[in-house]
Amino acid sequence: MADTQTTESFTYRIRRDAGSLWARMRELWRGNKWVRRLGILVGAGLLLLGAFWIWLAHDLPDAESLAEYETSLPTMVRGVDGEIVGTYARERRVQLEFVDFPRPLINSFLAVEDETFWTHGGVDLTGTINAALDYATKMGSGTRAVGGSTITQQVAKNILLGDEYSITRKLKEMILARRIESVLTKPEILTLYLNEIPLGRRSFGVQAAARAYFDKDVAELDLHEMAFLAILPKAPERYGRAANEQQAIARRNFVLDAMVDNEYATPEAAAVAKRKPLGLVRSAKSQYATADAGYFMEEVRRQLIEQFGETSEAGPNSVYGGGLWVRTSLDTELQTAARDSLRAGMMRYHSGKGWRGPIATVDVAAGNLTGQLASSNLGINYKDWRVGVVTERNGSNATVGFSNGDTAPLSNLPNALKAGDVIAGSPSGNGWRTETIPEVSGGFAAIQPSTGRVLAMQGGFDSRLGSFNRATQAQRQPGSTIKPFVYATGLDQGMTPASEVMDGTFCVYQGADLGQKCFRNFGNASGAGEKPMRWGLEQSRNLMTIHIANDAGMENVNKTFERVGIGSYEPYLSFALGAGDTTVVKMVNAYAALANHGRQFAPTTIDYVQDRSGKVIWRADKRRCDSCNMAQWDGKPMPRLETGGRQVMDARTAFQTQHMLTGVVQRGTATTLRDLDIPLFGKTGTTTGPTNVWFVGGSPDVVAGVYLGFDQPRNMGGYAQGGSLAAPIFKQFVQESRDRWSGRPFVAPKGIRMVKIDRRTGRRVFEGTPSDDAQAAVIWEAFKPDTEPRRQARSDELDALRQTLIAELRSANTTPRQRIRQERRQEEELMDFVESQGGIY
Repeated sequence: MADTQTTESFTYRIRRDAGSLWARMRELWRGNKWVRRLGILVGAGLLLLGAFWIWLAHDLPDAESLAEYETSLPTMVRGVDGEIVGTYARERRVQLEFVDFPRPLINSFLAVEDETFWTHGGVDLTGTINAALDYATKMGSGTRAVGGSTITQQVAKNILLGDEYSITRKLKEMILARRIESVLTKPEILTLYLNEIPLGRRSFGVQAAARAYFDKDVAELDLHEMAFLAILPKAPERYGRAANEQQAIARRNFVLDAMVDNEYATPEAAAVAKRKPLGLVRSAKSQYATADAGYFMEEVRRQLIEQFGETSEAGPNSVYGGGLWVRTSLDTELQTAARDSLRAGMMRYHSGKGWRGPIATVDVAAGNLTGQLASSNLGINYKDWRVGVVTERNGSNATVGFSNGDTAPLSNLPNALKAGDVIAGSPSGNGWRTETIPEVSGGFAAIQPSTGRVLAMQGGFDSRLGSFNRATQAQRQPGSTIKPFVYATGLDQGMTPASEVMDGTFCVYQGADLGQKCFRNFGNASGAGEKPMRWGLEQSRNLMTIHIANDAGMENVNKTFERVGIGSYEPYLSFALGAGDTTVVKMVNAYAALANHGRQFAPTTIDYVQDRSGKVIWRADKRRCDSCNMAQWDGKPMPRLETGGRQVMDARTAFQTQHMLTGVVQRGTATTLRDLDIPLFGKTGTTTGPTNVWFVGGSPDVVAGVYLGFDQPRNMGGYAQGGSLAAPIFKQFVQESRDRWSGRPFVAPKGIRMVKIDRRTGRRVFEGTPSDDAQAAVIWEAFKPDTEPRRQARSDELDALRQTLIAELRSANTTPRQRIRQERRQEEELMDFVESQGGIY
């Protein structure tokens, strides 16, 4: 009873006092204007604070998006064998899982960035107050305040907000940090932080930084190296420079002390780590065995950007942020052979021609010549050469500077060399010697005929000197390399490799504007009269080609050019001799159709593309095979993919043309290739001037092509020919990649008959056996059914045989009746012989 009364008394007193207080407040509100004003100000302040808070929070990014956040990652490129051959990256980024981070590395960051990380809810109030005080003391000084941000806040800043320096950004950071803590676990937050934190040298995340500064993976780092990485978030560009080494060591040792204070490391281990030098590498080696295939890689990059976009704004699978895995057709062995053989060809042509001028020039008046060189990104990967800039020229003395700031004496000075010239140099004694990049250039491409995959591509001397790809972008006249497709058109129009064609003068009236056009053989060689078609192709006779084009019809010839992808031209006979423009890749792919029985594939450099999770999002081969992935066999025939590619030529015509082109290697304009001793076909080409020299050809496995010429076409000299300049480049390519050439022979398609003929006359023979001798008179020739020459027996020879038989019968000791029967029997045998030889012509 007493307890009840006590409780009621207490409640009564509270109500009474509250009522009295409320009454007192009303009295003050009514009677004191300063109280009213103060109340209004406080209320307004609270409303403004609430509105400000709502304004801060209303457009903040969704913290839940971090649960599905994907780090921006570079694109990785693989070659035909699956090995990584390069990357597309503007920043160093590698994504790791939480379990991949060594615990001491995590602790080194926690010791100096966020000691209370495991216990706070996203915001450390003590650190925030200290940061506010620091901000107040530095206000107006131009110095940026530091401190106060937890790791969670740094994640919010780095990923969601950006690095704006303002109070409002700091407040937004705090709001987001609270939200992030409600969405992600502590390990997930740390994973984002350690993968995204910018650490200098274009590195984002600790793995990329470990590679950039120490050329190691995070698992290989020592304690002093981990502590160094932990100092970088504050000032990455300062501590990573050699000039600031002592500052970096002092800061690193501070981190080690903090680790000891937080019991993350023992004093003994920290003492050992403090005695270590920084051990920074000047430039880290690539962790991938990248191929020297700049032109190929640029072609792949261009196609990827066109398909998926360049940056993250273009979509989740962008080239520089999507983390794509790209399988290409690049064969690194063939690529190296293509690069070296093309360069060797350029150097042979340039030999003895002297210095051809600088690679580029920089502005001497702007100063810092080596800095300008570094920003130009010019470079070279040839022998031990380097690209440098002439920093000083004084008579017979000069100094060369390099992009890393080093300088050295320069010798072998051309008269025209001056300060500001960018040149190539090679080591010579205690200095460097001026070298010359050949002025002549060219392009090279190799394709797999059965798939269209581009196996190698070289678009000039070095892609670091310029990105213009002469294999795909240079429009050049192909010269005589286009002739096989003129001959193929003739074969389609009823001719055969044994057809006789006039090698003689041909003139045509081309209209009032163009007048009379008379064609000539190369070097103004005179005509040889009627010769078999094969001989004309082997010897690259212009007049025979023009006669064939005229007889077959230039409209039909141009249709052949278009079908095989060489180009689209006007119906003028000069185009039959290669007067139209095309590219190396187009010509090589046209020859690939010849090697593949007339079936052609579009040339591709990319096989397929996978997203960061491994899902294939694009394939070059669009064929479907739904039954190929059955869980178990259904008892039906094995599924087969449909035939790929496009039939652009009659298979028999393609083989006949290719078969004639083997003669070009055996006894024609490309005999320099004969001693390779493998089945090859091909054709040389030399354009008027000559301004371009070509060779295109190959085997059933690889078809390749090359041209040499000046970028601004001009006369290369009368000695320049496809057989003497371009074919040796192809020869070196084969020699340096010999294991890639199987020696597999060309196989005739269905409908081809191989017949013995006399190669000099084109006539069919029934005696003799074709041999491996390139100059053998009897060869096997390819014919379509019912087009082969019939065997011939001359009438005078048959008359002589008949008279011989009659004389033998008459001289024999037989009766008249017996002689008549014998003569009839001999006549029947003679007619059987004649009929077996194809009759009398």
